[in-house]
Amino acid sequence: MQVRSDVRLAELTTLAVGGPAERLVEVETAAELVDAVREADESGRPLLLIGGGSNLIAPDEGWPGDVVVVRSRGIERSGDRLTVQAGENWDALVAHTVENRLAGMEALSGIPGSTGATPVQNVGAYGQEVAQTITAVRVYDRADKTESTLTPAECRFAYRDSRLKREPGRFVVLEVEFALESAELSKPVGYAELARTLGVEIGERAPLADVREAVLGLRRGKGMVWDPADPDSRSAGSFFTNPIVPAERAVEGCPSWPAGEGMVKLSAAWLVQHAGFGRGTRDGHVGTSSRHSLALTTEDGATAAELLAFADRIIATAQEKFGVTLEREPTAVRP
Repeated sequence: MQVRSDVRLAELTTLAVGGPAERLVEVETAAELVDAVREADESGRPLLLIGGGSNLIAPDEGWPGDVVVVRSRGIERSGDRLTVQAGENWDALVAHTVENRLAGMEALSGIPGSTGATPVQNVGAYGQEVAQTITAVRVYDRADKTESTLTPAECRFAYRDSRLKREPGRFVVLEVEFALESAELSKPVGYAELARTLGVEIGERAPLADVREAVLGLRRGKGMVWDPADPDSRSAGSFFTNPIVPAERAVEGCPSWPAGEGMVKLSAAWLVQHAGFGRGTRDGHVGTSSRHSLALTTEDGATAAELLAFADRIIATAQEKFGVTLEREPTAVRP
């Protein structure tokens, strides 16, 4: 393990905000990760875990304890199943599955971050989510001080949610197991925009590489593929989740989709835009992306406080205008 004390959290997150880490620990294996967490817990030092830093709003005052950066790598294959270390880059993993003709992740191309973070948020995009392929999540339970393997049922996956997220700080993801499908073609395409781009109908399949390239193209067009040279990608991707509300509370004019019995999912992007925060709306060093109103971006000099204040304005305005509460997707941590 490497231990440092000269790093700012802004250097470890795609939003590029956050103060100094008192003690930065970089781990390269699952065993080192468990040891680092145990050491912090036993010493009573506050602990912050960081993977790719793409879903994190780090505090301006920094972190007065241990920041453990997960760098574990490794992909093991057994038939159509992959066991992946938590620190493995997510998009590199998706590229690996496409190259090896394994279907099930192709529509999740271009999402920044690490594999270990994906079950926490139940990451999803363009008609797929990781809960569709996850078969097991190996974790270290900080409450019980033991390692265990959670089944999908025990993870309690929901839309952009899981037990891992609802019990923050308890579980440390060590590795994730996925069951995929050996195939030249993708899983059935389930998202209208992607289907149009591919020239197929909803429910049809397309070559895996074509789906990956189409998704990457769509994401780049929205500034949602991480690129240090692209100021619109200095974000956490979609900043708000699509609200799920009773059908009778659907907002006139707002795109919506069925979301279970008597419920609909509303377009958060539409709500943000029609609340008066369209693409390119700026306030100081923060604002909406010039290419997608759902992504909030930062500029040099931005602070977490400034970003959160801007997000709160959007939430309050959308609530006032539409009676719908937007919820943040990235996690804002406090020391």
